[in-house]
Amino acid sequence: MNEQVSWSSRVGAALRRGWRAVSVPLGAVVLAMLIGAVILAVSGASPVQAYAALLKGSFGSTEALRRTLEKATPLVFSGLAVAFAFKAGLFNIGAQGQLLLGALTSAVVGFSVQGLPPVLHASLALLAGAVVGALYGAIPGALKTFSGAHEVITTIMLNYIAINLTDYLADGPLKDTSPGNIVARTPEILDSARLPTWGWLPLGFVVALALAVLTWWVLWHTTLGYEIRTVGLNPHAARYAGMKVAWTVILTMTLSGLMAGLGGAVETQGVVGRYQPGFNVGLGFDGITIALLGKTHPVGVIPAALLVGAMKAGSSQMQFDAHVAKEITDVVQALILFFVAADAIVRWLLRQRAEVGEEKVTLSTGWGSH
Repeated sequence: MNEQVSWSSRVGAALRRGWRAVSVPLGAVVLAMLIGAVILAVSGASPVQAYAALLKGSFGSTEALRRTLEKATPLVFSGLAVAFAFKAGLFNIGAQGQLLLGALTSAVVGFSVQGLPPVLHASLALLAGAVVGALYGAIPGALKTFSGAHEVITTIMLNYIAINLTDYLADGPLKDTSPGNIVARTPEILDSARLPTWGWLPLGFVVALALAVLTWWVLWHTTLGYEIRTVGLNPHAARYAGMKVAWTVILTMTLSGLMAGLGGAVETQGVVGRYQPGFNVGLGFDGITIALLGKTHPVGVIPAALLVGAMKAGSSQMQFDAHVAKEITDVVQALILFFVAADAIVRWLLRQRAEVGEEKVTLSTGWGSH
């Protein structure tokens, strides 16, 4: 009898913890949708018709579902990159630049390396994009460690370098020189480098799910993950305990960049088929939204990316059926981010208090704090 009561209490406690974990993000989504409905009504559109069109465009058919998963895939990678850095108390705003360099590098390997079997060629292109993203992510980690430069500032500056560098290469040395092409873009990657889609399921999304699970396992079931989380909670205590804080900061930013670079590679090989400036705009910055909406948890990143991916995939259908401006979906997305960041509002509406010791998202760390 006591064992049954104990089991029931454990299940009840687990359910309460689960509800607390999802209640604020879910409440943020509901609030954003309600305010979005008001904005739609004020603009002269029918909120019911608009949201119905959004669902139709994102999940209403096999093609719509495939498009949603394609939109969500790079968001999972960029969200993981930002969330992983958060665990060490780092704010990686440079996921955009890391993703762009990964996308371009993957394209170069995809169109220039010939004679390899598909599995090997696709894997090599993915690896190349991931490695370049990792190296670019290591730079702000090293700068923070050895000079005290804040990662927010350095990653912002590195984003500009990556954006301009990839634009120059795509319109210069790596430009597609095929007859009639006047657009800044690389040649198409070979078929052997492409990531296939099985019906409605892109292979890139499977890779993203596997990486999310691997990231969760590393963070909570390895010594490295424990050190990363300890450094994020209190770097001084971590140093006192004998942990190599400087090494942990550099490694965390390197792995964060690897995830973003891999996301760019998957976008090139699974969707675009080449690198073209403008096709990857904002994917890295959207990772911040995804990470916050997912409460910086690797598994929470997945539904957050699916939500934003569905909004992106269904926005054109909403625009066509309900005559809604595409920017409305951006407004709703911004509202979601606002309510997740200002979680006190959602907690007040839910009559929920923050528990002592409950994990909070730190958007920045002090200068030279590590």
